Amino acid sequence: MAIIDVIKYDGSPDVFAWKHPETELGTWTQLIVNQSQQAILFKDGRALDLFGPGRHTLSTANIPILNRLINLPFGGKSPFAAEVWYVNQVSAMDVKWGTANPIQVQDPKYNIIVPVRAFGQMGMKISDSRKFLVKLVGTLPEFNQLNMVNYFRGLITMNINSMLSSYLIHRKVSVLEINAYIAEISRHFADNIASTFDEFGIELINLYIHNVNLPEEDPSVIRLREALARKAEMDIIGYTYQQERSFDTLEGAAKNEGSMQSDIMGAGLGMGMGVGLGGSFSSGMSEMSKVMSTTTETPAVRLCGHCQHPNQEQSSFCSKCGKSLAGKSATTDCNNCGHTMEKGTKFCPNCGDKYYACPSCGADNAENASECMKCHEPMPRPCPNCNHMNGPHTKFCGNCGTDLTLKCNQCQHEVQPGQKFCLDCGNNLQEGGQA
Repeated sequence: MAIIDVIKYDGSPDVFAWKHPETELGTWTQLIVNQSQQAILFKDGRALDLFGPGRHTLSTANIPILNRLINLPFGGKSPFAAEVWYVNQVSAMDVKWGTANPIQVQDPKYNIIVPVRAFGQMGMKISDSRKFLVKLVGTLPEFNQLNMVNYFRGLITMNINSMLSSYLIHRKVSVLEINAYIAEISRHFADNIASTFDEFGIELINLYIHNVNLPEEDPSVIRLREALARKAEMDIIGYTYQQERSFDTLEGAAKNEGSMQSDIMGAGLGMGMGVGLGGSFSSGMSEMSKVMSTTTETPAVRLCGHCQHPNQEQSSFCSKCGKSLAGKSATTDCNNCGHTMEKGTKFCPNCGDKYYACPSCGADNAENASECMKCHEPMPRPCPNCNHMNGPHTKFCGNCGTDLTLKCNQCQHEVQPGQKFCLDCGNNLQEGGQA
């Protein structure tokens, strides 16, 4: 076998360690080491002499450890067997890593197990060539970035699993919000695993987590995203899940005409079951309870074209916004100044007095009126507890559930809105005789 005269390596920059294929060397062989490399001679599996950047002639002065082992005769070009390893000491800043399989993590905010994947990049360099070759490379002819990632993937996965779990629990944040804390997690992660890399002669320059995400096709992730989308919709509209379920139940019962559920719903709404549905449609339900409680069948209603509020079929004006339910506009007289104004306006255009419309005929009344001055029907009344406007026949406030039943101050007999005298004791109710 020919004796090698010149040994050098100008390979790919992603190779961390490379072994020269020839082992038959000779004294006076030229060993060329580039500026970013180190070369180590191995004999019988032992790392011996180390050479830094430059041109080296293998002689007694340059290979003293190997010379002591085999007593090289230097009278001429003497052959000897040894392995030459080149170690690349350039800082590799683009070593990419990622979790091969999703990590199962419990979301502390929503208490659901979701799979999490993490991807990132790290920078490293070989700080101790002997330790790196002996502890990590072994008998491989070449060690590149792919080998590095494969060797340390288990270490990265194990640490990021425990670190993400502890971080999420400690900070009480959802995995959907974890990307807002990427920089802090990256620093903490790098500090945790730097000592492990150092044991193999590798200096960890930096480590970045680029992204922590959830597999879109996973069933648990799909359920979580759907629930969050539904919650956001409820927050925008202004009701809760319990309120939505209550409304769905009552609506389904109302559609089942003539059933026991329909009758119970009519009675229940009159007693204030609509309290939990929120202020957005509690007043409408209270108005409907009066109609539904007087018949065994589901009554027909008219929807206001302006605010979509349900009204009695025979109503001429919307009981919520006061708009006319007929196709043409109507007028009424202001109770304060007598000026003619269009029904549905909020204030009189002449004196600015608030339009307090009768739900039956649309006539303007004083704000504290108990019955309409024109048709003498009972007027809506505010709750004494929360000031929420309720229908004239409503017994409980649709917003807070307060008992709205009117009673005679003298005998506590129940009286109706607009009633002038108590039917039990004859007390004058118009002179403050009701509570």
